[in-house]
Amino acid sequence: MELLKERILKDGIVIMPDVLRVDSFLNHQIDCTLYRQIAKEFKERYKDTKINKILTIEASGIGIALATAFELDDVPVVFAKKGTAKTTSTHLYTAKVHSFTKGIDYDAIVSKKYLSEDDNILIIDDFLANGQAVLGLIDIINQAKANVAGVGIVIEKGFQNGRKLIEEKGYRVESLAIVDDFKDGKVILR
Repeated sequence: MELLKERILKDGIVIMPDVLRVDSFLNHQIDCTLYRQIAKEFKERYKDTKINKILTIEASGIGIALATAFELDDVPVVFAKKGTAKTTSTHLYTAKVHSFTKGIDYDAIVSKKYLSEDDNILIIDDFLANGQAVLGLIDIINQAKANVAGVGIVIEKGFQNGRKLIEEKGYRVESLAIVDDFKDGKVILR
């Protein structure tokens, strides 16, 4: 997606050897025009796939998921909350997730009343690095006996193993921009 790639090259900031800051347009301040184009691109890439729900994880995935839902005829959006499941609950789906960026573990939590075995769910997230957030969402969908229709990622770190882990489990991944490397503080896109 050329508009996204241009924006990453123009405004993305490499802040550590493997961390890209895109908060000026993607996940702190939101460029609504860019979000609209991202959503249209996900709709195009999944046009032949039955989708009746979107699942994401708080917080940065919510805006992208919502924009995509509008393009997909207003399908519902469910977002996993990050926290700690204090007890085993019969009304919650939970999955352990490790955050690459923050270096912490947390529980991704979704109420059972929002997912059903009839759902064909598109997972949407802003970044794919080591794949742990997406794998946690896949686990939750599997607990609900629902179907993973696919995974939509805005920016993938192609030099990390997230895509490989997800595809090895048989799931389709569509990334709108893939970072191959960070070299001398610059972003190298595929």
